[in-house]
Amino acid sequence: MAAEGGGAKPVTQSRMENFRKVRTSEEESPLPFPDLPPDVVEMKVKEGSKIRNLMNFAMAQMELKGSRQIVFSGCGRAVTKTITCVEIMKRKLGGLHQVTKVRYKTLLEVWENQDPLPGGPAQNLTVHKNVPSICILLSRDPLDPNQTGYQPPEPRHGLGTQLGEAGENTSGSSAKGLKRPLPPPCEELLTKKLQVQVPDSPRGSGTTDRQPDYHH
Repeated sequence: MAAEGGGAKPVTQSRMENFRKVRTSEEESPLPFPDLPPDVVEMKVKEGSKIRNLMNFAMAQMELKGSRQIVFSGCGRAVTKTITCVEIMKRKLGGLHQVTKVRYKTLLEVWENQDPLPGGPAQNLTVHKNVPSICILLSRDPLDPNQTGYQPPEPRHGLGTQLGEAGENTSGSSAKGLKRPLPPPCEELLTKKLQVQVPDSPRGSGTTDRQPDYHH
């Protein structure tokens, strides 16, 4: 090679550019939740995982197979996708207890030399990287509310659903009456409403014209 007669630094830099990452693996570590059943479902979210595929499998485990608990885990760039999957499942099922644990995990990256020395052995480099990791347990059964990272179930039904249920409990005539226009408010209430809807602040002083930039 023409670079053999050069200095050590240029040769090293030239050779490092020939390395390509060929494999990434995670160090196996136990889940940070005590007293988990041995057959608990763990959804290992990767950077390239499809959310639709993950949710189809997870929902089948919880609804069709009757699993009581499920764990979502991800590290590095997959942390955000892991949280997204958890929020989708909480909205779909409702009534789920949650425990979140954040820690660090070690990734092993293997880099292979694409231009080895003639007649020499293959040169590989193994890189150890510590990246943030998240593990989230969702459970139909109650969990210890005193443990770190616990979140109680969120209300499954919104205001619209509650109003719909209230309408179903009433008679047919009453349900139809809910759809009729309300009587006009008295003059005093109308005056107060207009005062609220038309504030005295200068035009354009609000924040409605500002739109968040989602293209970071």
